[in-house]
Amino acid sequence: MTKKLPSQAKVVIIGGGMMGTSLAYHLAEEGWSDCLLIEKGELTSGSTWHAAGQCPNLIADYNMAKIHDYGVRLYPKLEQLTGQYVSWHGCGGIRFALKPAEVEWFQRVKGVGKMIGFDCEIIDPAKIKQLIPYANIDGVLAGARTFTDGHVDPAGVCNAMAKGARQMGATIVTGIRVTDIKQRKSGGKGDEWEVLTEQGKVIAEHVVNAAGCYARQVGQMVGADVPMINMKHTYLVTDTVQEFLDRDDEMPIIRDPYPSSYYRQEQKSGLIGIYEKQNSEECWTHRGGWPEWDAENELFEANLENIMPYVERVMERIPMWRELGIKRVVCGAIPHTPDSNPFLGPAAGLRNFWHCNGASIGIAAGAGSGKYLSQWMIYGDAEINMAGVDPRRFSDYAPGDYTKGKSHEDYECMYQLHLPGEERPASRKQRTTPLYDLLESRGAVHTDANGWERPKWFSLDGRIEEIGFRHNNTFEVVAQECRAVRERVGVLELSAFAKYDVVGKDAEPFLNRISANKMPIREGGIALTHYLAESGRLNGESTVTRLREGQYYVLSGSASEERDLSILTQGIADGEDVTITNITDHWGVIVVAGPSTRETLAGLTESDLSNQSFRWLTGKEIEIAGHAVRALRVNYVGELGWELHCPMANMLGVYEAVWAAGQAHGIANFGTYAMNSLRIEKAYKGWGAELTNEISMLEADAMRFFSEKKENFVGRQATLDVVENNIAMQLVYFEVEAGDNDVVGGETVLDGDQVIGVTTSGGYGHTTQRSLGFAYVAPKYAEPGSSFEVYLLGENRKATVLSEPVWDPANERPRA
Repeated sequence: MTKKLPSQAKVVIIGGGMMGTSLAYHLAEEGWSDCLLIEKGELTSGSTWHAAGQCPNLIADYNMAKIHDYGVRLYPKLEQLTGQYVSWHGCGGIRFALKPAEVEWFQRVKGVGKMIGFDCEIIDPAKIKQLIPYANIDGVLAGARTFTDGHVDPAGVCNAMAKGARQMGATIVTGIRVTDIKQRKSGGKGDEWEVLTEQGKVIAEHVVNAAGCYARQVGQMVGADVPMINMKHTYLVTDTVQEFLDRDDEMPIIRDPYPSSYYRQEQKSGLIGIYEKQNSEECWTHRGGWPEWDAENELFEANLENIMPYVERVMERIPMWRELGIKRVVCGAIPHTPDSNPFLGPAAGLRNFWHCNGASIGIAAGAGSGKYLSQWMIYGDAEINMAGVDPRRFSDYAPGDYTKGKSHEDYECMYQLHLPGEERPASRKQRTTPLYDLLESRGAVHTDANGWERPKWFSLDGRIEEIGFRHNNTFEVVAQECRAVRERVGVLELSAFAKYDVVGKDAEPFLNRISANKMPIREGGIALTHYLAESGRLNGESTVTRLREGQYYVLSGSASEERDLSILTQGIADGEDVTITNITDHWGVIVVAGPSTRETLAGLTESDLSNQSFRWLTGKEIEIAGHAVRALRVNYVGELGWELHCPMANMLGVYEAVWAAGQAHGIANFGTYAMNSLRIEKAYKGWGAELTNEISMLEADAMRFFSEKKENFVGRQATLDVVENNIAMQLVYFEVEAGDNDVVGGETVLDGDQVIGVTTSGGYGHTTQRSLGFAYVAPKYAEPGSSFEVYLLGENRKATVLSEPVWDPANERPRA
């Protein structure tokens, strides 16, 4: 392997583990062969070499499932492609279900398999016993059997990726440490980077942090801290198993919630991997979790006392292993993120600096991570929705204690199904408003969104949600909240919005250039607009209010805070007079909506709230009960109402005044559960669900927000080119036969046995008593009245495409 360090490269990848070598391979495969990978030790020497190498198909997250499935398909043929030993074992796998909800989750996995192309069979205990006769399956209700997954030699597959990358022209150097990274100013944009190493400097257009256990340290070189920690993970290898010597077929990989473990055959021995349910440990705690730069092929002493209860439970499952000795104990570092997903994408606020790290199941995710990140880097978009792996999904609060708490919790819950409605306690209350305690005293049950606590429903009688996939004891409560908004007036604390002030004499032409809709030209005008990639794909969505000439107020979804801030700040052209200020943490939002909203607010302000003076889709700076607010006549529930945006210090005063004034009108608090029900009745689309980087505005049925008369905005011509050509998928709004569960997104859409699409979001419309959803389907199914089926928890339920929202299709109520 070459040791010569070139002076420049189009891409420099820092880190020679699974993630880095996969990215080098896939960049070269796509034609970017001017790629330099720098590894401080030898390839695989971080967390890759000691990994257990599992590659599961069993995953219900639609986009992560695509990432995993790509690896399962590539690894069996990688040795033939590269000539490098890989040792693929396609033994399949079985996950045990011990609770009815886990069996229901298997149905979701089965549906994802139908769309992606892997088989998932739900089998009964008798079938499990037939496949694994030596297993004790007491307490097992069912198994999810996947046929194409397996395990691989981690060092072999990593070296195969590296060999393939070199064969296609990439350069790999080892034994050289990167010591610093600096931006080079190029036309004022910082388009190039200086990568400083122990053997000199490399100039690069793109830099990728694929540093694995060292990702935080490398990220901090450029001020891009990574919310990741390194967890200790232990697996054991037993002595030789006689039953394995006597059989030609290989034991499937078992994933079992009872011992919180995976276990499988390793050659002719048994392998047992443990995820402790408590007392999980980080690596290098003596250094605050930071590894030494010279750490290489490092293992740790396993905490045998901590893991033995889980090992004993595995022995209950596989009694024939009880008398065997332990041949090897491996305790090594694995990166872990707060939500278990890797970081694949741009660093917030930096041009051409990318993350490819944080994969706790790095062998399984490695191939797909490299494939889809390479697409994003080269073409500006990936062919899958990258929102769930975008490093910018977390804001500045995340690195440190939040990540520690969430990552430990996620590690310890590896085999504990995270059910809908479940609120896990670690690292909560990161971002709260002055209303938090008051609303909690009034029954608010909070959920978190990018660290923000926001009410999802109100328990007025002390009930606790019975979590699960089906309608539960919150169903009637949410229905009452919806009725309050539709019939009287409701109030919702929704401060999780990302909020920016965009100011300067060039603010209007700037916003017109970087987004698809025409900016309002009259004071107080509001526009919904979208950010497009050069390819025409959707990159983001904002609501923009013109406060006055040269001053705009821009709102985005909570998960979009860092991404949209990057789009805004990096969109400023040389010489433009534009200043972007992120005021998200300093301003709160109170939504007041319902037919009695005007009467509720009228006595709290001297401003005229009449339809003639304060029209729908306008905003004004007014006072409510003596407190300054930005009042926007817009909402996400489809009723007469205002969003009251104010400094955090004013929130309590504004809310209490609204609450007191609303008593005469039957005011009620409502949460995000009700908001989703109300918005789905209005057929309002959501960013990250209906609107993603996979599709164009035409496919998303959003062309009314595309100003064709405007010239020279990002993505304009590419979008028009899409209009002129056929599209493969079209977004539709549909009603599905009502049952005791509803569309949530990621379900299979079928015509008979043929997969024709995927749902994106949905819910039950309590006002109309209809089960509703959105889906992307083949265009021939997009006409109103068309029918198909949606696979919901094991049932094919008939769905019909609708031509208009089921609630207030003429949109008269918001204009009232």
